[in-house]
Amino acid sequence: MTHSPPAIDMTDMTWPPPPYQTPVPALTDENGVRHHHGATYATTPGYRPRLLDVQVPPGEGPFPAVVWIHGGGWLDGDRRYPPPTVPAALLHGTVLGAGLALVSIDYRHSLEAPFPAQLHDVKAAIRYVRAFAGILGIDPDRIGVWGESAGGHLAALAGLVGPDSADGEALEAAHGVGTGDTAVRAVVDWYGISDLVSLSAHPMPELPMAPGTEFPDPYVALLGAPVAECPELARAASPVTHVTPGSNPPPFLLVHGRQDGLVPYSQSELLAAALARAGGEVTLQPVEGADHIFLGSPDVPRIVADSVAFLARHLGAGA
Repeated sequence: MTHSPPAIDMTDMTWPPPPYQTPVPALTDENGVRHHHGATYATTPGYRPRLLDVQVPPGEGPFPAVVWIHGGGWLDGDRRYPPPTVPAALLHGTVLGAGLALVSIDYRHSLEAPFPAQLHDVKAAIRYVRAFAGILGIDPDRIGVWGESAGGHLAALAGLVGPDSADGEALEAAHGVGTGDTAVRAVVDWYGISDLVSLSAHPMPELPMAPGTEFPDPYVALLGAPVAECPELARAASPVTHVTPGSNPPPFLLVHGRQDGLVPYSQSELLAAALARAGGEVTLQPVEGADHIFLGSPDVPRIVADSVAFLARHLGAGA
């Protein structure tokens, strides 16, 4: 038996190629969830392609979407894996079960490129999802962001930084599809940093590492220099800087362990107070007895459920 070669789509044969790739057709699993794996949402010569995965619940859609941003001190982490205290099946299943699409993204780590490269990538991912919303089955007008630790910091910045904010043009950039709206309708920030300047006075705890592994100072790696040597960049990288009267922030849910030894609980208190002063809707949810990544808390399933419920309410899931 002979097989004909696949037809070539001449419309894709452009040079130079665009700095992103059109999503390939989804694979549908046994539960009816549609998966777009490893879509390239942005490229930059000399760097690895930035990838995202999309999971879309069964049904007609279009569905509201949550962009998940992983943690790891801006130095580590992977779009596929939540922190070890939060099983991926729990996180993904709760999001999809609420009628929300889940977009999990990678971004450049700080030793690949210092700030604001990480925010540029988050913004590029949001633009990509909007540009290809029809293919992905997503409602482009109902997008929220959710991140943990370094990802929580980036989620907060994504919700607060726009073209008209301080340093907005430099922080938006034009990676990936290049142009388009990057505003979001809701933000969930799990134990993220809000003020790098005040945090620089907080001593870094000893981090357990595998033998032979060295973990650089995450704040120096993010900024390319100590905070004291680049105070303006540190302020630009701090979400509290971008909360100003009339800034009209989206609704925020901040969830933070009271005993967090890596990112003090006071970081979420600072952001909550700034958002309240600006007239924004903000909920600060402490987790009693919990360290970073909610270590020590038996309530992780409830925390996940509360966070998804917040996003579902503000993104109009089921509407």
